Amino acid sequence: MSNPLYVQKGFGLKAQIQGVLQSDYHSGLVDLLREHDYALKAGDVEVRLAREFGFCYGVDRAVDLAYETREHFPDRTIYITNEIIHNPYVNRRLVEMGIRFLGETYSLDDVTAQDVVILPAFGVTATDLEALQARGCVLVDTTCGSVLNVWRRVRQYSKRGFTALIHGKYAHEETRATCSQATASGIPYLIVRDQDEVELVCAVIRGDADALSPEAFNERFANAVSDGFDPTRDLEHVGVANQTTMLSTESLEIAAMVGRALEARYGSDAKDEHFSSFDTICSATQDRQDAMLELGEAGGLDVLLVIGGYNSSNTMNLAIMGERFAPTYHINSAEEIHSLGRISHHDPRTKTRRETLDWLPSGPVTVGVTAGASTPNRTVGEVISRVLEVRGIDLRDKPARPLPLA
Repeated sequence: MSNPLYVQKGFGLKAQIQGVLQSDYHSGLVDLLREHDYALKAGDVEVRLAREFGFCYGVDRAVDLAYETREHFPDRTIYITNEIIHNPYVNRRLVEMGIRFLGETYSLDDVTAQDVVILPAFGVTATDLEALQARGCVLVDTTCGSVLNVWRRVRQYSKRGFTALIHGKYAHEETRATCSQATASGIPYLIVRDQDEVELVCAVIRGDADALSPEAFNERFANAVSDGFDPTRDLEHVGVANQTTMLSTESLEIAAMVGRALEARYGSDAKDEHFSSFDTICSATQDRQDAMLELGEAGGLDVLLVIGGYNSSNTMNLAIMGERFAPTYHINSAEEIHSLGRISHHDPRTKTRRETLDWLPSGPVTVGVTAGASTPNRTVGEVISRVLEVRGIDLRDKPARPLPLA
């Protein structure tokens, strides 16, 4: 029997919201590029679009559910526990629709039984979910299936008494929610950001003479371990999982490093008793990373634009990947392109905002474009139009000439 206070599959209002979704997120220019092998040439500018980019299934579903919720409850107060996805345009549209964000202005204390609360694609912590359920309000759960898959893996680790070692960012909503699943399952967790941090962990596992002491270890990972974490006890049996939007190659290498360390400590015959790992990078993240490599390795790019929210982990990873192929600029909208001579962008390594002058070369130029999994086609199309605009090309007057198919 369905629970009227818990909704996962929507309200059957897709047809009613389709026109608004089309208006808010569609791009005819992106459709044009898709129709012509993801490339076009206008004037002396060639644009190449990655073959996988932008909204994934999980994001599509989350946005659809949010719009359906507003349609279904036109007169109710609707909250969302956090950004529904990491995209400023999408979250701004929800605010314009009257959806309130819990955190700064509103808190859980404001929620009543008459209200509706949307759970974002990243999920929520077990503690917050329990608190919301106690309110008796309607919950609309948009948690991504890939995130739920990670949670299932963590619960499997709990059955074996394994510590959950999570490759992710300790402050990220998804990782916090995954950690809460470990805590609720009664197992410790440890979050690692990169291979440098993992090497510190592996030294402890191996029992290296220069490994961090338990006190130094917990000080180093103070924000990234469960309460009462004991590295001498809790690193004997380890199950690796990851935030679904991390760099896939790094997640795989981190798992391999931990496996090798446990094998060195306990022997190859006992490795399976001490180590387990599942690749829980979501398929959409992987597809966009693969497409980024394909775009870059084809060669010939003068500039690469990576479009997405500045707090979007999967977008930042695309920008880092792109650096090896061309000057790369992570921007969140067309407004970041001020002119031919100036662009504002996000540095994914230092997490700072920067400005670069003379970013777009003169003469014939090839611009690569991709976008994170939470970036709507509308934003992608606006960025491409802006690039052409600063080069004096108006597609309303000069229709794009599709490139010959390869």
